[in-house]
Amino acid sequence: MCLAIPVEVREVLPDDMAKVSLDGVIKTISTALLDEVQVGDYVVLHVGYALARIDPDEALKTLEMLKAVGVGA
Repeated sequence: MCLAIPVEVREVLPDDMAKVSLDGVIKTISTALLDEVQVGDYVVLHVGYALARIDPDEALKTLEMLKAVGVGA
């Protein structure tokens, strides 16, 4: 089973990379599959790659559901 999770972009880096945060954990990921990622965007993260942007409200709802079942954040 694969799991893709929403994360918040905290810093845009050169070469299609970004730093993202999930419950205070900062990770550097690839944004090569998306155009013009900006600080504050929520993206769906899977194995180090941002796959898609996600609406901030939907991202927060998803993170709350994951917390409720004891997964991740």
